[in-house]
Amino acid sequence: MKERAAIALGSNLVSEFGDREANLREAVERLGKLGEVKAVSSFHDTEPVGYLDQPRFLNGAVVLETSLAPLELMRALLEIENVMGRERVITKGPRVIDLDLLLYGNRVMSTAELTLPHPEMQKRRFVLEPLNEVAGDWVHPVLGVTVREMLARLG
Repeated sequence: MKERAAIALGSNLVSEFGDREANLREAVERLGKLGEVKAVSSFHDTEPVGYLDQPRFLNGAVVLETSLAPLELMRALLEIENVMGRERVITKGPRVIDLDLLLYGNRVMSTAELTLPHPEMQKRRFVLEPLNEVAGDWVHPVLGVTVREMLARLG
């Protein structure tokens, strides 16, 4: 059975694939091997959050229809990050690619590996702005509000 998943993308380093935009486009292409990419947002140039001594990010969002279970999908996202050269040296530090599983249908779960929905998504403008472009009506299964409403709450 196929389910709809929302995935956040981010990049702030140049890589073998090119600049930040090239990294995001490469990731979207690889996501297409995990299911059907239904929508891709525009890319947003954003300030870093948390660890500030790093280049600006380019962020986007994808809606993917997939038959992978949530944990399988999460592991596949981590594998894409790994293959594309992500190195986890500094928490919230610079990265070639960052892929976060935000929503998976209306699934709610919390394990050591994966929490759904993503626990910080409603606080992050850099996540909600691109996600609103491709899934503004998607209802957060815990908060009971749409992506559009979460974005509006940030002011």
